[in-house]
Amino acid sequence: MPRCRVTRRVHFNAAHRLHNPARTDAWNVATFGACNNPHFHGHNYELDISVEGEVNPDSGYVFDLNTLKRVAEERVLRHLDHKNLNLDVTWFASLNPTSENLAIVIWRELRGAVPDELALSVRLWETPRNYVDYSGA
Repeated sequence: MPRCRVTRRVHFNAAHRLHNPARTDAWNVATFGACNNPHFHGHNYELDISVEGEVNPDSGYVFDLNTLKRVAEERVLRHLDHKNLNLDVTWFASLNPTSENLAIVIWRELRGAVPDELALSVRLWETPRNYVDYSGA
């Protein structure tokens, strides 16, 4: 059977502060710069969710993109959109909300809703010039 990758893009807005409380303030400022602002800063994130597998001969789909959108809304967006990642999202209570960590958490939340025989990957755009890819480990 032919294999394809289908992708759904979703959007969310969130604020965060990059900070490691185990390190000094000087280390945090040197490492994270303006992203260490104690008053936080925000991003207009774009999230590409890709599912890859064999095309179902009955439906012609790898995975229904409307289903993927609904799963993203239920499992990810309702937790992240218009939130302060550091203060409002329990996933980041003890995890620095870098784009890398955010992509990993998102992938883990989505993995349970995608059939095991399908590959899942996410691309998280923090800005139009910066993104992170994660496909599981």
